[in-house]
Amino acid sequence: MGNSTIAQQKKLLLDDYYLLARKHNIVVKQVNKSIEARKLNLEAEKQSYLPGIDLLAGYQYLSKPLEINLQTVRDGVVEGSSQQNVNTANEIYKELTGNNLPQSAQDRIYSTSKTLINGIYPNYNPPLSRQDYFTAALGIRQPIYLGGKLSTARDIAQNEYDAGNINLEIAQGGVDFALSVNYLRMMYLNSVLKKEDRIIAVFKQNRDRADELVKNELIPPYLRNWTNVSLTQAQTRKNNINLERKNVELEINKLIGAPLDSALNIQDTLRFVKADLTDQSAVNSFWMQNPAFKAIENKTSLAQSTVKASRSLQLPNIFAIGNVNLYQKDLPVTTPPWLIGIEMQWTLFSGFRNTKKVNATKKLVEEAQLAEENTKSFLQTQLQVSRNKLEALTNDISALDTARAQAAITTSMVRERLNNDFATVKDVNDAILMEEEIEKAYYVTVLGYYLALADYFNLLGTPQRITAYIQ
Repeated sequence: MGNSTIAQQKKLLLDDYYLLARKHNIVVKQVNKSIEARKLNLEAEKQSYLPGIDLLAGYQYLSKPLEINLQTVRDGVVEGSSQQNVNTANEIYKELTGNNLPQSAQDRIYSTSKTLINGIYPNYNPPLSRQDYFTAALGIRQPIYLGGKLSTARDIAQNEYDAGNINLEIAQGGVDFALSVNYLRMMYLNSVLKKEDRIIAVFKQNRDRADELVKNELIPPYLRNWTNVSLTQAQTRKNNINLERKNVELEINKLIGAPLDSALNIQDTLRFVKADLTDQSAVNSFWMQNPAFKAIENKTSLAQSTVKASRSLQLPNIFAIGNVNLYQKDLPVTTPPWLIGIEMQWTLFSGFRNTKKVNATKKLVEEAQLAEENTKSFLQTQLQVSRNKLEALTNDISALDTARAQAAITTSMVRERLNNDFATVKDVNDAILMEEEIEKAYYVTVLGYYLALADYFNLLGTPQRITAYIQ
């Protein structure tokens, strides 16, 4: 059953609207999606210490095949080999006869060897690979030491995830506060509407009395017209109040994610109950529970993680690496079937960029810490302002409650005088209008008190506590 159907079928309390908003409010849903994304990112960062295995494949076409340049060493090889043959022959002859090979024989051997070697020595450079070939390999890269970069990345991801939860708390708190305000507005309009119905009934009685007096020629007709004017104005005010109630319904339906045309069964009226704010236990360090302060506190933690990240840029990165060629056909002879090793990368000089980044991130930490102090001071000031406002509104309510009681008595007395022909119907109209204005001022002040109280609890980070005084 949809939330709009539930809202129409039975009377819901403010707590019920809070629950509906948790499930269906579009802003809350949006923030929840953001949290899901941040959570997945955090889980990904927690796995960053695992090795990376890549399938590498490609097609290589060389401008010319890899080759050994034999021609640059041709003379050395011919000369060396010929001389080696002479030395070998001389050693054999010396072993047999005890004498060196005659010089003429050595010259012939040298000349013959040189001619033979020159004849068989390649007159081209043999290739080491084809000019084009395919490659396919598995590459493995395992981080061993990255100067704290992986742990810092996990810390930053954790900060982002925590920030997402704080954003959800801010969104839910904002929706709860908005629901409280609109629920209070609805209660105020119900109270005024109820009073307006009574005023209209009295105006109708006064009009009927005026009709009777005009019929009996006891008052002129123009005095009866005053009663019609007052009645018409009262009915117009009632219609406007009903329209305003529909606007409040639109706001509440939007907050709970219901169709905008859903009818809400909210019939509660405002009743003043003074809040007991003497317990200071909830006020001590209250800012720690305020989502706005939590967001600034998380920003400080994120800035501290950024400092670590900047420092890690100055430290080396060490990886274990490996490579296995899966397709070894036609590979250059210089390419091994597999290899393993250790690789280090260390930026020794970066134009002092990394040092400046570290200093910059330290300043960001100081900025965040000052923001914490500023937010704490702001919240403390706002809380005291709310307490003072509640006290002032309490005094106003007390005075207006007395005034409305006196206005009701006055209206009753003027109506009694009309019945005894000591007052006119206009006197009754004026008395009723004065009573209506005082009643309206009373309920406006009561509404202002509860709005201030809702703001007070919102500053404490517990906006739902307002339900203890209005349900």
